[in-house]
Amino acid sequence: MDEALTRCTGDQLSQLLFPQFDGATERTPLTRGLGASPGAAVGEIVLDNAAAVARAAEGGTVILVRRETNPDDLEGMIAAAGVLTARGGKTSHAAVVARGMGKCAVVGADTLDVDTAAGTVTVGDVVLHPGDTVAIDGTTGEVFLGEVPVVDSPVMVYVASGLEAGLAAAGDDPETRALVTAVDRVLGHADDVRRMAVRTNADTADDARRARERGAQGIGLCRTEHQFLGDRRIHIERLVLADGDEQRDAALADLLPLQRGDFTELLEVMDGLPTTIRLIDPPLHEFLPDITDLAVKVALAERDGEADPDDVRRLAAVRRMHEQNPMLGLRGVRLGLTLPGLFALQVRAVAEATVTLRAAGKDPRPEIMVPLVGSVRELQIVREQAEEVVAEVAAAAGVALTIPIGCMIELPRAALTAHRIAEEADFFSFGTNDLTQTTWGFSRDDVEGAFFAEYLHNGVLTISPSRRSTPTASGRSSRPAWPAGAPPSPT
Repeated sequence: MDEALTRCTGDQLSQLLFPQFDGATERTPLTRGLGASPGAAVGEIVLDNAAAVARAAEGGTVILVRRETNPDDLEGMIAAAGVLTARGGKTSHAAVVARGMGKCAVVGADTLDVDTAAGTVTVGDVVLHPGDTVAIDGTTGEVFLGEVPVVDSPVMVYVASGLEAGLAAAGDDPETRALVTAVDRVLGHADDVRRMAVRTNADTADDARRARERGAQGIGLCRTEHQFLGDRRIHIERLVLADGDEQRDAALADLLPLQRGDFTELLEVMDGLPTTIRLIDPPLHEFLPDITDLAVKVALAERDGEADPDDVRRLAAVRRMHEQNPMLGLRGVRLGLTLPGLFALQVRAVAEATVTLRAAGKDPRPEIMVPLVGSVRELQIVREQAEEVVAEVAAAAGVALTIPIGCMIELPRAALTAHRIAEEADFFSFGTNDLTQTTWGFSRDDVEGAFFAEYLHNGVLTISPSRRSTPTASGRSSRPAWPAGAPPSPT
């Protein structure tokens, strides 16, 4: 059985977990991209977020079709059954977010011509419009025209509900029943011999609930910046562009109850399990008005003598903060140290949520993670501030409160100085996306669709360097990061 485990790969298992198209049904191929998030989805084409949300609210099933997605598309991605993009690779925004949400996605289908202004999607001689039906296979990357029946995966039924339910879903087919039984045998042995816990990425209570139902033993990464996309983005914009302490304090006051509510819901769902909450790590451009759009708006208003003073001030601030390389700019711990009160607010929200749940008889186990650390001094400063806030909340509630504080190792310098950073960290989490980008000089959103196929063909690479897990390791032995009885090497 030990040898059998070494012969089974995660990719093999993934193929068995997601909804799939009925192989007995005839299909009409339309195009092909990269299978970015496994599964099968069928729905009406929509080209923007508003249409996706509106049609889903009416009970429709939709496929969000975009040239490429960005953080503003989160609402549409949530509403859609699947995502199809003309650009991007397996670590593009669409792929990463879709996988995190468990949504089917096909990206990099470069024969698609998506014209949102004209309201058309063109593939060769075929011209499609919103409302037309397509089917996408997130495993193979295939896209089909029209309806294709989707069937549930018996293995997924087994994972969610147990062996008996999985066998019932397999019906009388002996091969499928044998497959479900074999998966149960292999995974059962894996559970018996493993030394690691398996956590999930989850940013919302709903995501956490689904993951826990499927056996997650905690949250390894809660990306708090994802809690402020869509309608909430304006709160971060107001904070970043605040003019003086008064505006900044008002923006922070608006943020506190929102974050406290987010963390309360998340920790309640993960009751009794470790929950790693990463302090906000937004590339700043994602939370500021588009500089071109705002400049055009102000210019047109000034031409007509109707310029809004607030828009003029916002444009000046956005120009002042504009970055040529936002992913390497003011984000992560740098933003926390530059914007007084931002990290402290999030730590306070975590601590207050923990106190509230404990008072209700729950067992919340939060862990705070500092992003993009490159110097041990950065972590020292944030840690000192965080411990002061936790102590203040604990004293006000009259309880003892200790929350582990660690950091992400996602810069080469952090990796090379990890022995020093470890002295201030209760745990490490390896941020492999940024670590890969800054080590290879690859932009994960651009290179896979540009030249990875050639690199794979020529043997320069055998797999995308961005396709990695995010392991976590405990540290700072004087401050135990894990509750008694927890596995020694969580991931």
